[in-house]
Amino acid sequence: MEQKSMTALISAFSRAYHATNSTEKIFDDKIARMLFSDEEYLQICETMANGISFFNPNFNGDKSSALCWIVNNQLAPSPLGRAVFAETALKTSVLYAKAEQYLILGAGYDTFAYRQPCWASKLQIFEIDCNPTANDKKKRLEKANIQIPKNLQFISADFSDKNWLNNLTDNSLFNSGKTSFCSILGVSYYLSEQTFKDLISSLYGIMPEGSSIVFDYPSKNTDEISKKQSQLAKAAHEEMLAAYSYQEIEKLLSECGFLIYEYLSPQEITHQFFEEYNLSNCKNPIKALENVNYCLAVKKA
Repeated sequence: MEQKSMTALISAFSRAYHATNSTEKIFDDKIARMLFSDEEYLQICETMANGISFFNPNFNGDKSSALCWIVNNQLAPSPLGRAVFAETALKTSVLYAKAEQYLILGAGYDTFAYRQPCWASKLQIFEIDCNPTANDKKKRLEKANIQIPKNLQFISADFSDKNWLNNLTDNSLFNSGKTSFCSILGVSYYLSEQTFKDLISSLYGIMPEGSSIVFDYPSKNTDEISKKQSQLAKAAHEEMLAAYSYQEIEKLLSECGFLIYEYLSPQEITHQFFEEYNLSNCKNPIKALENVNYCLAVKKA
């Protein structure tokens, strides 16, 4: 039986923790904390802090410091960095490429629709994810008294099913003739290479020239922190299935009709998104995971 995504929930927790505890914000998600009850939030904090020996056997400090280390080193780098990367690219696409639709694939507990800035007011937003995660998110939004914006549609999808696209194209508010921006964050890890390629190819068929996709993907080199992440995902029944070299991603995108517009390596992610934070937090710095890369691609003419 399909279950809500625990990796997506922990990503939301890491955004909530960062927004709540950091004075220098890498990504200020003002909504994420509202998706958790106080009891659940504190329970996750306790569970994570108690697991410090798994994440860092040599750690020496109190529970508060342990939690901060785990979030900054293990949980937060990818959710924070990719959110900034995606939403910055989205703004550029709306203002300059005149994107009118925002497709959020594997939406999880993404909060953009509930804190959207004025430049997004004319966007039609589609949150696309499996029912268990979407339904759990709706319950959390209701408990937090967060209103569903009028420009948002929820679309049920299982990306391993080749017919997933029908639920989107059958929606009367979706228009394949309108320039679209599509984020696919935290998704490529859990799809086989063929399924991920089919996903990109499907998007090519429903978006006009000038539309963009943004995603993160794992490279084949792994460090100790990356191995821990893989173990945690597997324990949550969300096993990581694929990894790519830059050349493989470039080839996959080209075969699906997309050209890479921007690519960021782990070193570039750290420099671009975390450097300012790290100057103010030299004792608890954040750096990108060694096997995570970001990519922005545009549909070829």
